[in-house]
Amino acid sequence: MLVSGMDILLKAHEGGYAVGAFNVSNLEMIQAAISAAEEERSPIILQASQSAIAYAGSEVLALMVRKMAEQASVPVALHLDHGTDWDVIMKCLRDGWTSVMFDGSKYPLEQNIEITNKIIEIARPMGVSVEAELGKIGGVEDHIKVESRDATMTDPDEAEEFVKRTNVDFFAIAIGNAHGVYKGDPELDFDRLKEIKQRVNIPIVLHGASGISEADISTAVALGVNKINIDTDLRQAFQQAMHKVVQDTPNVYDPRKMLTPTIKAIKEVVKTKIRMFGSNGRA
Repeated sequence: MLVSGMDILLKAHEGGYAVGAFNVSNLEMIQAAISAAEEERSPIILQASQSAIAYAGSEVLALMVRKMAEQASVPVALHLDHGTDWDVIMKCLRDGWTSVMFDGSKYPLEQNIEITNKIIEIARPMGVSVEAELGKIGGVEDHIKVESRDATMTDPDEAEEFVKRTNVDFFAIAIGNAHGVYKGDPELDFDRLKEIKQRVNIPIVLHGASGISEADISTAVALGVNKINIDTDLRQAFQQAMHKVVQDTPNVYDPRKMLTPTIKAIKEVVKTKIRMFGSNGRA
């Protein structure tokens, strides 16, 4: 069943667990993620970035996810990840996405609040949940790049003010996490996470979770993270499976035979993350 992001994350917030938000950009990734969620009896969030939408199309992605979600036995949400372009966000709303993120982290606080409120005003009557972000997360996420020296952590005072003035559904924060492949072990500021969660008391989002240790993930969930974004791990699983097919069977040219192993590889990653986040058996 296709539901809003808040339908899934409010239960996670109240139940003290996290739900994986897995970036997808093609049929095989969607199949793998939903199949994994069904086997684990877990709610799941499928999300796509603006570059994935440019690649596959907002309406096409929505139609694929909607049809598979209708046939699924677990709740599925379709979420826009790191929406920075107003027109893209509006198109996702028109095309039936059930959750959107406005990433206004590059703007001053007042401007971020203003634009977030405009999007909430449009999305909420449609039953679409809204994620916002405060603080810059390091690394690269498609078209968004933040140098490590410029990455700033979310200020708890500003976080509290932001949530009070927007009443946003869920909230992404920067606590030392980064997009892409980490250079060394990430050092997460758990004290900052704990304080922000206590102040805002809404679902918290952790971006850039690929590469964060299971121990740190467990601590983050215990301190109030309810949505955990996974992208790089899925891409790497896809690449490794495809590379093996090409190496082992160079004469195979049927796309179905070449892509089927990628479904299995991504599915295993998703199942592992679901169990790590504690959402297994929650559907």
